[in-house]
Amino acid sequence: DAVAIAGEFNNPIYSLIARPEIKSIADLKGKLLGLADEAGTITISTRKLLALHGLRDGDFRVKIIEGTPARFTCLRHGDCEAVPLGQPQDLLSLNEGYRLLGLSTEVVPEFLYTVTAVRRSWAETHKDAVVRYVRALGGAFKFIRDPAKRDTVTKIIVETTGSSEAIAKQTLALFFEPERGVLPQQGEINLKGLDQVIAFMGEAGNLKAPLPAAARFVDLQYLQAAGIK
Repeated sequence: DAVAIAGEFNNPIYSLIARPEIKSIADLKGKLLGLADEAGTITISTRKLLALHGLRDGDFRVKIIEGTPARFTCLRHGDCEAVPLGQPQDLLSLNEGYRLLGLSTEVVPEFLYTVTAVRRSWAETHKDAVVRYVRALGGAFKFIRDPAKRDTVTKIIVETTGSSEAIAKQTLALFFEPERGVLPQQGEINLKGLDQVIAFMGEAGNLKAPLPAAARFVDLQYLQAAGIK
């Protein structure tokens, strides 16, 4: 009965970060990488990035480490020679002299990461509230994306996450300079991104062929009623 009614976060960016002496992905041959759950987005996208640069399973060693903070610790302690990191740890690592080898978005340019989901039966009886929520969400994304509001958004990030102003600014630059489609324009749902999620679940063995169509899990009527396409 659950269905997605709005998009919240697309195209998560995972940076493949290595020790300073490792200058390219090719240099990871035979090295120990700290990866996440084998069936998860982070590891699947990292393996695709490695394969793009010629490294296949067996060319490197793997240690499973859940959570970006734990993988960053492994890198800092010298127990891992490269790890995929999200924000803000990837930005912190670069400030500490570690090396960026590549981004997950090089191989997974469209991915629907988080959505607002509702029970279809509940939403049908509370349509006015759902439409108002979706409209407000769209307004929030417009505010965040407005270059004229960048200083205000930076301040909010600092206040709500405890990040430094420099890291907040670097995160926004990573998302928007150039535009990487991380945040929706107004809460719209990226169906191609949802197709990629389903494809990943198929690769991980969590879904069997034939894979379902993305439209099966989406109800666009509330976005449309809010004037969002």
